[in-house]
Amino acid sequence: MGTAQPDPFARFRRVALAEGLSLLVLLGVAMPLKYLADLPIAVRIVGSIHGALFLWYGVEVADLCLRKVWGLRAAAVAMIMSSIPLGTFWLDRRLRPDARG
Repeated sequence: MGTAQPDPFARFRRVALAEGLSLLVLLGVAMPLKYLADLPIAVRIVGSIHGALFLWYGVEVADLCLRKVWGLRAAAVAMIMSSIPLGTFWLDRRLRPDARG
């Protein structure tokens, strides 16, 4: 008796939202703290968290490709969206179960 495998899109969406949120915190909170309040530690901490989430995001994109759920074009779009503020949120709206058909 095995357990059901999690939906790869659901797992990707969770990671994508965390990665997108971390980018917003990095750009909207940590960077201003570094340059306006002379607190470079904020960028070091939030940047490290964001970096780890970005790597995890890349692993999830690769997983979707290896499962042959996505092709290289979809993977490229996903990676580009991860570097644009609010990009992962835009992508998430397109990956919702009701939007996938």
